[in-house]
Amino acid sequence: MNLNNSRTAEEFLKGLWKENPVFVAVLGMCPTLAVTNSAINALAMGAATTFVLFFSSLLVSLMRKAIPKQVRITTYIVIIATFVSMVDMLLAALVPDIHKALGAFIALIVVNCVILGRQEAFASKNKPGLAMMDALGMGIGFSMALMMIGIVREVLGSGSIFNIPLFGPTFEPWIIMILPPGGFFTLGFLLLFFNWYAERRKKLKAEVS
Repeated sequence: MNLNNSRTAEEFLKGLWKENPVFVAVLGMCPTLAVTNSAINALAMGAATTFVLFFSSLLVSLMRKAIPKQVRITTYIVIIATFVSMVDMLLAALVPDIHKALGAFIALIVVNCVILGRQEAFASKNKPGLAMMDALGMGIGFSMALMMIGIVREVLGSGSIFNIPLFGPTFEPWIIMILPPGGFFTLGFLLLFFNWYAERRKKLKAEVS
């Protein structure tokens, strides 16, 4: 097996489950709780964050030897802010309704600890190929987590998914699920489930070995 290909796949896959930003590292809680009251909002925020993470990681990796250590965090923030401005304008032009729904949380991608953390911990220390795979895996993992939370909240809180009604007129929506407490409840239950699943896998492996 080619070691380079193996390392590339590993860096991509770790963000999907082993080091998932939301369910394992518990990072980026502000957008996770604030914009996941519907599946479409969660998808848009996940895509926007992945775009910023991917291209900022690529640029930081390319410039890693040219950025002085004393100003590295400032430089990362400037790079991230540039791509956030781009994605903000793209959303405003292409999907103005979603852009309006996300509001200030698009601008707050600049201070999302998932993005800044990957620049400091990975992109600034690795070649562009690995940095891109790391960013893509983390971005998709973050998007998947937001989508799971958004789908649960929209189905229970509105009786729909992507604004498509799922139940008949007799369905009584759980309004609390699309309110701020619903985000905490959903995240808490999903964290509990994934922690239980991880522990169960460890026990099964221990029994087999």
